Amino acid sequence: MSVKRLIFIYLWLLTAVTLILPLSSFAAAKELLKLQIDGVDGALKRNILAHLGPLPENDAQRRAWLFDASNSVQDALQSLGYYHGKLKQQLVENDKGPWQLTLTVTPGDVTHIQWVDIVLDGEILNDPVVNQWLDQVSIRPGDNLNHGSYESVKAQLATLALSRGYFDGHYSVAEIRVNRELNLAKINLRYDSGKRYHFGHISFEGQILEAGFLDKLVPFEPNATYSARRLSSLNQQLVDTGYFDSIKVLPQVDKLSDDQVPVKVELSPKPDHSFQVGLGADIGNSAGSEIEPRVKLIWRTPQINRFGHFQETSIEWSPDRPKMLFTYTIPLSHPLDDQLKLRFGLLWDKYGVTQELDSATQQFSNTGQLESRKRLIGVGRNKRLGHGWLFNYSLDALREQYTQADVTYDPQFFLFGASISKTVRGDASLDPKSGYRQLYSVAYADPTLGSDARLSKFEARFKWIDTFFDKHRFVARLDLGLNVVTDNDLILVPPSLRYFAGGDQSIRGYSYQELGPYREFTNSDGVLSREVIGGRYLAVGSVEYQYYLTPQWRVATFVDAGNAYDNGQMAPIVSVGGGVHWISPLGPIKLDIGFGVHDPDIDYRPWRIHLTMGSEL
Repeated sequence: MSVKRLIFIYLWLLTAVTLILPLSSFAAAKELLKLQIDGVDGALKRNILAHLGPLPENDAQRRAWLFDASNSVQDALQSLGYYHGKLKQQLVENDKGPWQLTLTVTPGDVTHIQWVDIVLDGEILNDPVVNQWLDQVSIRPGDNLNHGSYESVKAQLATLALSRGYFDGHYSVAEIRVNRELNLAKINLRYDSGKRYHFGHISFEGQILEAGFLDKLVPFEPNATYSARRLSSLNQQLVDTGYFDSIKVLPQVDKLSDDQVPVKVELSPKPDHSFQVGLGADIGNSAGSEIEPRVKLIWRTPQINRFGHFQETSIEWSPDRPKMLFTYTIPLSHPLDDQLKLRFGLLWDKYGVTQELDSATQQFSNTGQLESRKRLIGVGRNKRLGHGWLFNYSLDALREQYTQADVTYDPQFFLFGASISKTVRGDASLDPKSGYRQLYSVAYADPTLGSDARLSKFEARFKWIDTFFDKHRFVARLDLGLNVVTDNDLILVPPSLRYFAGGDQSIRGYSYQELGPYREFTNSDGVLSREVIGGRYLAVGSVEYQYYLTPQWRVATFVDAGNAYDNGQMAPIVSVGGGVHWISPLGPIKLDIGFGVHDPDIDYRPWRIHLTMGSEL
């Protein structure tokens, strides 16, 4: 046979198969039976349809389906407490079309629960969590009998018992006694829990940390009573370390002995290095360039040695604002609750706005911003206190160079600081439905301790989130600050320690740190100039309403108000705006636009587009 003929046969078979397959699928999908159910509706009708199952797809299935229909309907009725139901079937057989089956159901009287008797034996009898569950059991005397609810209660108790460590538990009695004449049912459940097991040895596999290091993360005492919630807490502690890529906390129920259950924790370390990139941008007509992109790269080494040390290096770039901050963390008495942090940073930044008076128009025009170059070395200790509070105390040595009113300054500060904060999330997602954060801090510098000026610094920051009726989310924040410094020393306080306002985390519609008190001076060219230099005080607040269009998309509208202030300059700024937010797998990505509506020092309306990414708590 020639090659051409073989090719022809192959193509013919391929075409035939391509045509036959859709036809066979069409034939398989041909409707064989139409069903109509009369006499019932709602949950009862849905239950009958569930018991009947999907309609048949061939003749053999149709015969079996019709044969079982009566039993399926009776089972559906009885599972919801209807033991006197009657069924009338009418079947019309068509030669060329689907058969028509009409089921007329008369459910009869429903059976009610006369009593519910749940008896506990063993150590579970005195378990407060189980007793609390008993008070909330969903079935009550007088309810309609529902076999599904009965099975659900049985499963709930058995599951709860296992999660509380009653691994020998079983039902000695589990029955429903039905009196069909009186339409009454009695539910009897008797659960014998046996003894409650305790935690035994906890082993960690797949890690190279120092012996005993991970034992500090176990959030319960040795030989504590078993609880699945305690295992979940241990799992979360391990996640929070950031050391591991995979975590499995496994109770070894097959190795029970001496009232104890051993626990095996299987761990897989994270890669030696990880990188994270963040993007953002400001677009607008206020201070600085009209488009200001931001790129941030974070490099992490999650586990440097067997003592659990780790480092994070953050490099951020935006025009004229490069920043680099290196943080090295050393766990002390506890891997999470007690850490020593060493910091080193080089941070270039811009603040406020610089303007010159145009002699022709007699109006000020922007010429630049107050530029700062900061070098930072610091050491701090973070300790987690009770009830979710985090306490920090630190010593930072910083030297910052800046030019103000054509004079260059390079002061040195040794700043002693302390702060206490608390963050509560309603859920563990990157877009929590509720929660709040509060932070209070104080810092002090003194010439007798090596600083060039005496400064006392106090701050309080608050943020609150809540969601009502699933789709209506509110976000509010308040930032307050106070610098206690003499007029003579004020010029020596570097811009990074003063207060400015503006930006996506402050007053939207304005550039980052654009707003604040200003001073007028005559520059080296003899031109009257104005420079925003920051202030002693800060008070900025915001209220934002967000509406979820879908679980992944929402729209927002907001009002931001406040400013940085100083003695004699107490002018508040107000901005309004809105935005569109996408709840991505990496966290919310927000595109907001803000408009300044009240600024007494300018005669135009500033606006700015803010693109940000990240959780709000």
